[in-house]
Amino acid sequence: MKEKQNFSIKRRDFLRSTALGSAFALSCSGLLNCDKQESVSRKQTDITLEEVDIAGLRRGMESGQISAVSLVEMYLSRIREIDKSGPAINSVIELNPDAMEIAAALDAERRDHKIRGTLHGIPVMLKDNIDTADKMSTSAGSLALVNNHPLKDAFVARKLRQAGAIIIAKTNLSEWANFRSTRSTSGWSGRGGQTKNPYVLDRNPCGSSSGSAAAVSANLCAVALGTETDGSVVCPSHVNGIVGIKPTLGLVSRSGIIPIAHSQDTAGPMARTVTDAAILLGAMTGPDPEDAVTTGNNVNSFMDYTPFLDPNGLRGARIGVARNFFGFHDRVDKVMQEAITVMKQNGAVIVDPADIETAGQFDDSEWEVLLYEFRADLNAYLARTGPEVTTRTLKELIEFNENNRESEMPCFGQEIFILAEEKSNLRDKNYLTALAKNHRLSRVEGIDATMNKHNLDAVIAPAGSPAWLTDCVNGDHYMGGSSSPAAVAGYPNITVPAGEVFGLPVGISFFGRAFSEPVLLKIAYAFEQLTRFRRPPQFLPTLDLRV
Repeated sequence: MKEKQNFSIKRRDFLRSTALGSAFALSCSGLLNCDKQESVSRKQTDITLEEVDIAGLRRGMESGQISAVSLVEMYLSRIREIDKSGPAINSVIELNPDAMEIAAALDAERRDHKIRGTLHGIPVMLKDNIDTADKMSTSAGSLALVNNHPLKDAFVARKLRQAGAIIIAKTNLSEWANFRSTRSTSGWSGRGGQTKNPYVLDRNPCGSSSGSAAAVSANLCAVALGTETDGSVVCPSHVNGIVGIKPTLGLVSRSGIIPIAHSQDTAGPMARTVTDAAILLGAMTGPDPEDAVTTGNNVNSFMDYTPFLDPNGLRGARIGVARNFFGFHDRVDKVMQEAITVMKQNGAVIVDPADIETAGQFDDSEWEVLLYEFRADLNAYLARTGPEVTTRTLKELIEFNENNRESEMPCFGQEIFILAEEKSNLRDKNYLTALAKNHRLSRVEGIDATMNKHNLDAVIAPAGSPAWLTDCVNGDHYMGGSSSPAAVAGYPNITVPAGEVFGLPVGISFFGRAFSEPVLLKIAYAFEQLTRFRRPPQFLPTLDLRV
């Protein structure tokens, strides 16, 4: 107990020295003074942030009912009330001290009839492993990178700014995107502490995009970006009751994102609706000269994915049921069966079963590839950081964590770091063999084979189990999920709320061929419009399961 008290005091003192500790004064600083801000808020109280979508925020700004400045102030106020006090879900790791100034500039552009796009003036959050060239740091949740201030935005951050989005904050995450320990607690980082699930606060938000999912679910921002290597967008999306899109590898640039593995890493949209996720996806795509995978001839991207949203998108769609991802929870199976019935009743052709027959056969090779690529890719990223960063290699990070064990490893260790450091370079035969196995079993003999065999438009499976109790002693209690085939293949995966178990959200995943986002969005949107299972969280302290 004493050690935990000391740790809490050190964290509090540390945060006071960062932008997170001071940025909440934004509502009475910068462009607006307190009196003027209170006046703005009083005049515009008929706009509620609860479950508002991008279209609603746009209408408010177009009508003059709200401005980007007042909208940012409203979100900052909600963050103060919900994220840092009250329920204290702790999803935000750092606020952007320039958010008000950026919003004012975008308001001026609007007055001059210069609208950048659908996201003009819309507040968004980014996971804290995405570079931003501003006053916020990019740390992957680690105290080792708290002084990492990139000289330029990640490609996706730059694209969002160009589209008029306001990056108001960085979100907490499972430290190092949950690639440090085999016994980790999702949603925890040395820098940010533990993020909570806004539905039931003692439940876990899953990871590694924990803060992005919790913030979107709690209506602390309009939309957010997460990143995924295997499950890190779809899992937190499903347990936090939101929509998550894990795009095809190559659709979204990886440059400027702290990596795990280049053969699987991608950023992805997280939103409360399929429409908002589609809007965000369109703003993120495009060729990046710094990421060759985005410039290939096979890349099929769109600047706007909303035309693919069809409320009748289930009619005639051939949807396969991957039964080999069922069976880990009987109540989740029931939710899935009800979802299948809805799809069938609305014109879908259900092929059941349509298993991914190679599932589980590439687990070992995926692990091998991730270890090799993590060492190579992270060392390359760290080598490009500025002089303020003193840990420039994975080996030095391991030493940092050992020297700061009380603050960085109070619950779990860094055995994955150590295993990765033991690997050699990417010319190693073992790595190349494992990578080839991954692609063969997940693509040609996996998803592609299943879809060809049954002539499918999409495959469905449960996204995962209901949220488990957060447990620092034993780590995560992950029961099952279906993220790996699409993650290892580099294929798209969209997760949508499908129901609940004991009041906890459960998601359904739609995945398919490379660059099939338009088809998957069409089907996922139709399912969402028919079911509308998304409901806002109630911030319960715990579940009362007494009958």
